[in-house]
Amino acid sequence: MKIRQHLWTSKTRHALVALAAFSILLSPLHSRAEVRQAPSLLRQLSSSVEEVVRNVSPAVVQITVTGYGQVDKEGRSNTALVVRQRVTGSGVIIDPDGYIITNAHVVSGAQKIQVLLSSQQANGAPASIMNTTTRSLSAQIVGVDRQIDLALLKADAKGLPALSFADYAQIRQGQFVLAFGSPEGLENSVTMGVISSVARQTMPGHPFFYIQTDAPINPGNSGGPLVDVEGKVVGLNTFIITQGGGSEGLGFAIPSSVVNHVYQQLREFGHVHRKVVGAAVQQITSGLASALNLSCDHGMIVADVLPESPAESAGLKIQDIVLSVDSKPIASVPEFESFLFLHDSGEKMKMEVLRGKEKIIIEIPVKERREEEDQLNDLVNKNNLIPQLGILGVTIDERIARMIDDLRVNSGVLIAALTESVDAQEIGFAAGDVIHSVNGVEIDSVEAFRKALGSVKPGSTVALQVERDGQLQFVEFEMD
Repeated sequence: MKIRQHLWTSKTRHALVALAAFSILLSPLHSRAEVRQAPSLLRQLSSSVEEVVRNVSPAVVQITVTGYGQVDKEGRSNTALVVRQRVTGSGVIIDPDGYIITNAHVVSGAQKIQVLLSSQQANGAPASIMNTTTRSLSAQIVGVDRQIDLALLKADAKGLPALSFADYAQIRQGQFVLAFGSPEGLENSVTMGVISSVARQTMPGHPFFYIQTDAPINPGNSGGPLVDVEGKVVGLNTFIITQGGGSEGLGFAIPSSVVNHVYQQLREFGHVHRKVVGAAVQQITSGLASALNLSCDHGMIVADVLPESPAESAGLKIQDIVLSVDSKPIASVPEFESFLFLHDSGEKMKMEVLRGKEKIIIEIPVKERREEEDQLNDLVNKNNLIPQLGILGVTIDERIARMIDDLRVNSGVLIAALTESVDAQEIGFAAGDVIHSVNGVEIDSVEAFRKALGSVKPGSTVALQVERDGQLQFVEFEMD
């Protein structure tokens, strides 16, 4: 038998003491001395919560996004208008140098992003809050992963308060958590609840699962952190299930392990590298177990092994029953996909499978699935630098055009990446933007783009026609 050791912190003791106080108050046999002690114990719990809030709040930001989006036009079916919108969400600083993680849907269609920082001097008292000063900073998108609904922003600042990630493996159902954010634009709000489920699949077939909490979450909380009693990020608040439009105790957060992995990938590459082993699994049902004469009627079965894949080379076979991945039991497709997602390319994923009555350990090398975005990045080198703007561009030819979804104009220069240039950040460029013209003159190559910019006199205004997400717009700036 393994004995699990616990680290008893002051906050943990306070929480347990408070629970004991509740028990005393509810007991018909409590003494007067115990009743007098209970309020003191509750004050200790309150102080502990206040301490967590004081430590976490400075690292939570309100995000204001200005851009264009579609809205349904009343009275007309299948008709949408593209209008200028102003959206408010939340984010959390995870690096003192200005890196902020939020949801991808918060910054969708962004042309301008502002982050509002809370004062670090506020101590939670009414007088202090009324005198709190805030600071607004411009932020740029470093990278986005729409499938997982995460985005990484960079603000031009240093020495900011930042939070660390909790160990997802240590998260437990019933654990106290606090949700931070700006619900309905109410900046720096906090609510409290418990973890209802550590791994909830909200839609059949969806490859990922979420942390479920009953801590009240409302529109505007998206991108804010869900933290534990130590002030560490358990997950990132993402969506709610509701009948009335507001919180009904069904809030969902992306787990800390996934958020941290995506953050590292977006910061290094600007996108997330998908991993594959060349195998597919599916849930075992009682009917499937009976028809295939399986030795168990639950768990996961290998449904496919691709020819010449890492899984085939490692010896995995169709109808193997998956017992565990990396020594952890596995019971669902989202669990399998999440374990695979968190591996780095080249690592081995250890699977324990049941083949007939024999248990077998198989180690499968994880490979990187080459996305079109990765292929575009492979084309970029120092020769693609456009120094006037601090961006790396790729000439759009027939091959590149096929890689880009819904490209309006099949010529121009694709912005593959941004450098640390202040110019690129101030103008508001994003990787994936396509530049079609300079001051009304069409460009068809990186060389032509450099030449056109070189002919502009310092101090003159430049207007670029830019395509972003299938929408054309003009971006103007003053040439240094």
